[in-house]
Amino acid sequence: MLPRVKITFANGALGQVEAMADGCLGFLALGAQEVEGDGSFKLGKAYTVKKLAGLEELGVTPGNNPNLHRNVKDFFAEAGDGAELWLMGFADTESFASVLDKDNAAGAAALLRASNGKLRGLLAFKTPAADYAMTAENGFDADVTAALTKAQGLGEWAAEVLQAPVFTLVEGYGFTGDAMQLAPLTAMEHNRVGVVIGDTAPGSPNACMGIVGGRIAVTPVQRKISRVKDGALTPLTVYVGERPAELADVETIHEKGYITFTTFVGRTGYFIADDSLATRVEDDYRSLTNRRVVDKAYRVAYNTLLDTLNDEVPVASDGTLSPAWCTAVKSRVEQAVVSNMTANGNLGNDPGDTNDTGVECTIDYRQQILSASRLAVALRVKPNGYAKYIDVELGFKTA
Repeated sequence: MLPRVKITFANGALGQVEAMADGCLGFLALGAQEVEGDGSFKLGKAYTVKKLAGLEELGVTPGNNPNLHRNVKDFFAEAGDGAELWLMGFADTESFASVLDKDNAAGAAALLRASNGKLRGLLAFKTPAADYAMTAENGFDADVTAALTKAQGLGEWAAEVLQAPVFTLVEGYGFTGDAMQLAPLTAMEHNRVGVVIGDTAPGSPNACMGIVGGRIAVTPVQRKISRVKDGALTPLTVYVGERPAELADVETIHEKGYITFTTFVGRTGYFIADDSLATRVEDDYRSLTNRRVVDKAYRVAYNTLLDTLNDEVPVASDGTLSPAWCTAVKSRVEQAVVSNMTANGNLGNDPGDTNDTGVECTIDYRQQILSASRLAVALRVKPNGYAKYIDVELGFKTA
């Protein structure tokens, strides 16, 4: 071999991580219509599109699937081309409650399995058959109320069985327009489910789920989809019942825990009012924001600790864990959360304090792992605060 100088490239020192698909969503389109032809849209099959043209390549048009087409169109109008959207269609005889039932292998569970854990949330909307006889209950279709428990069960199942937690937003189908008829979601305990009220056409029985989904897709997990600084939504007008949002009783709808729309004096356009889920006010996960943050921490911790599963664990002379080993695992988990979340602004850490990472992992070394083979880990992440109410005292300056 001739004399030479050889330089090799070292890799891995920067500790960079692949960006997580925080905005990857799935649409559940009830009442969708199959399209004839090979390679065309079929019910019960999972599809992925990254622009409206991808849906149209499946043969879906405003003519054969108006509700599905407009929601996908609205999604990309908000999110922009390139966002990953999964979707599955179901017959017009299906209900929200049946599709969102975790035990229905052909329902939403099929889309979650097909995505192999990529989906962070589901949005459900429907176009019932022409002879559908809606039963009004609590101000909208009774199917919406029935779906809440099912959707909560689906989200819990996805977390416990698939290790891929999700939230679900259901459209408030058939909203009567009377906010006083709505049951308060704040009396429920469904912190993985939300209900959306409001659409781009007056008197529409549907909700503009594509608009909401698109805003979620481009919004970091720690940021509210109602943040005014992010700008108005794309529709020129959003209606709540028969009235434009600014003339409707959106305050009552919001106070009862629904996701709806609003306007602000001095700003053009419409905004999402807030991101409440169907649960108690004191629930830590009442907001979609906190739900997304903690679900991301779940995924990071699961992926990190998976390497420890069935691994050898050093044991001290008294049968407890090795403190040094506990420290190493704790550091691994915290660093993973820092790399995936703190570095992206997902957690409420103090930027002026280098020791505040927004995450704390603890492992008690006194655990008797020899007898139980069980490792208990405590993980806490710090959310951001939000300026939901701003009070200003204004007066004259005299000097």
